[in-house]
Amino acid sequence: MAVRRETVMSTRPPELVTMLAELIASPSMSCTQPDWDQSNLAVIEKLESWLVALGFSTEVMPVPGRPGKANLIATLGSGPGGLVLSGHTDTVPCNPELWQSDPFRMTERDNRFYGLGSCDMKGFFPLVIEAVRNSLDRPFQAPLIVLATADEETSMAGARALAEAGRPKARAAVIGEPTSLRPVYMHKGMMMESVRIRGQAGHSSNPALGASALEAMHAVMGELIQFRGELQRDYQHSDFEVSVPTLNLGCIHGGDNPNRICGSCELEYDLRPLPGMSLDTLRESIVTRLRPLQDRFGVTLETESLFPGIPPFQNPPDSELVRLAEQLTGHQAAPVAFGTEAPFLQQLGMDTIIMGPGSIDQAHQPDEFLALDQIRPCVAILQQLIGRYCF
Repeated sequence: MAVRRETVMSTRPPELVTMLAELIASPSMSCTQPDWDQSNLAVIEKLESWLVALGFSTEVMPVPGRPGKANLIATLGSGPGGLVLSGHTDTVPCNPELWQSDPFRMTERDNRFYGLGSCDMKGFFPLVIEAVRNSLDRPFQAPLIVLATADEETSMAGARALAEAGRPKARAAVIGEPTSLRPVYMHKGMMMESVRIRGQAGHSSNPALGASALEAMHAVMGELIQFRGELQRDYQHSDFEVSVPTLNLGCIHGGDNPNRICGSCELEYDLRPLPGMSLDTLRESIVTRLRPLQDRFGVTLETESLFPGIPPFQNPPDSELVRLAEQLTGHQAAPVAFGTEAPFLQQLGMDTIIMGPGSIDQAHQPDEFLALDQIRPCVAILQQLIGRYCF
């Protein structure tokens, strides 16, 4: 059950550097491996306390089916329209032995703040709060909504839950992923799929004694490679650095000994569709293509999605928010290769872009950092966005 809090301003939030240090010191890794997966509630509680202190009303929304995971919706002002500033509260796992400093303790050196999540993307929230703190001298005519989500790095369950709930609603949304403060209006989707084949093991001296799952998988791989070629023939978008959809055969497991006919085999692959391509249609096409291989090889073939997938995202390059972000940053909006929560916020009817401090090149790496020279420009841009959509 979501918990709502309506609270008047009390103690002011700590200084920006202190907030960043406290968020980094609150581990919130999300991972498909249960031993690594962690709750994000400590981060949510800190953010909630700081936003309540600024006068926000807050709602903590547990994510269905994800114990210990929650989204935070914090709202200042009321009425239609307004602006959402959104970020995810989880990080990827890390290898502390590869870091020069403790990943869970913010370290300042070389004009950078180092720490896990410093740019991807806990660092966005203190900058949002700083921008709000500098904007409280005027009454809000439309709401400002700060959105903090769960499990972006794995299932995107937090953003999916919000889309299913139909909230929050606003006129525009900015997702503060690390883009070096350059607006992003488009990205590819992401699918992670598996094919499992069950054949019949037998003595390798006589192929008639079994049905080789590995040979059937060889044909599956051929079909997928041919399908990739057809997709790349039929779909291109020159704005992307890699202008075609990609399909990567990622890993394969099968068999147990050279002198046994392989009885089972599994392939996992990644498909990155362009905007305008449907995840469901792609899955249906693949199933239709692979189904005849069962009779051909005398095996059972099953396909499965390893997670629900991230739809491609595209906002019109001439939308109000895209144009405004270009004016404020001096950079033309561009596409990126990585996926975000943008398609789920766009489903809620908001003019949506991705734009935040730090570089994606530092994300998911040892010694992740947020450069100090990104902080003041980001706060200034956020203040101008708040002024445009909320005053």
